Order: sequence, then structure tokens, then C-alpha cells
Amino acid sequence: MGTTGLVTADALARMGERGRHLELARGVLVPVNPPGYEHGRLALVIGARLLAFAESRGLGTVLVESGFTLFRNPDTVRGPDVSFVRRDRLSAAPRRGFFAGAPDLAVEVRSPDDAPEEVFDKAHEYLRAGTRLVWVIDPEAKTAWAYRPGSERLTLTMDDALDGADVLAGFMLPLAELFADPV
Repeated sequence: MGTTGLVTADALARMGERGRHLELARGVLVPVNPPGYEHGRLALVIGARLLAFAESRGLGTVLVESGFTLFRNPDTVRGPDVSFVRRDRLSAAPRRGFFAGAPDLAVEVRSPDDAPEEVFDKAHEYLRAGTRLVWVIDPEAKTAWAYRPGSERLTLTMDDALDGADVLAGFMLPLAELFADPV
């Protein structure tokens, strides 16, 4: 990239297309691959269900692959596959650049080349930044993990459902529906 030293969130935002497949971890650019078919399908299913639920109740907004500045000095910018931000926080949403702060819900769909530890570390990073609920989806194992501040990681199987807890009270998406083969 021709960049020396630490990169800021503002510098990443100014990169335009050159920064399209990059995140920022403690000031260091981290390449991220474009999602594959199943990854994109699962993210869309989750995002569509969340959007319908949140909009019908006026709870906030649902985003896909949008950057959040989680930390400053050095900066960390992450773009969860799907995220939710409460309505009362939307006045802080910028027209340009990244949202300053963590989403209320972050969803990461694990890609085949993602090491489990890296995805779990990212989930904890969201929690440290203030995210109240993180879902990690594993398409190969057809499982999911739910993270909440101060709680143990919860493993979900095909008999369980993604639960919005107090972030999106009443939201449920059974994993059997999520992982069902598309028609």
C-alpha cells in the first residue's frame, strides 16, 4: 500500500476502492477476502430477517459490511458481515467514513480460511468496544456462537436459534432455517 507507520480510520476511509477489502487492527491494515457464495447467502438471510424485525418495530438500522471504528490511537476498524445499531444512536452515524463506536449487534460469518481463534478474538474485540451481542456463524459445522459481555460463549446447534436477547428482544432465527438448503 505504500503506507509506513500506523494507519488511521480516516486514512482508511480516504483509500476508497484501494481500501475495499481491508480492515484496520490497531493501526495495521488487514486484508479480508471477498465473501464466498454460502457466506454471502447466510449474511443476507440474517440481515434480511433482522431488517424486517427492526424496521417493523422502529428499533434501529441493520447494515452489511459497514465499517465501525472500535478503538482509537491506534485505530481499529472492523466491518462485520451484518450489524445492528439502535435508533437512539443513529444521530451519530456519519454520512462519510465509519461509524464511531461499536454496533449493538455484530454478526461474523466464518469463512473457510478463517482460523477459529481469529474469529473468536474478533468477537471479544467487539465486546471490549461495547457491542452487546455478537453472533459467529460457522457454515461448515452448521453451528453458531453467541457472545455477551460478562458471559461465557454459548454454542448453538441445529436445534437452537439465534436470539436477539435484550438487544433485539423477541427476535429468533432457528439455525435449522438459517442453514436450510435454498430452494
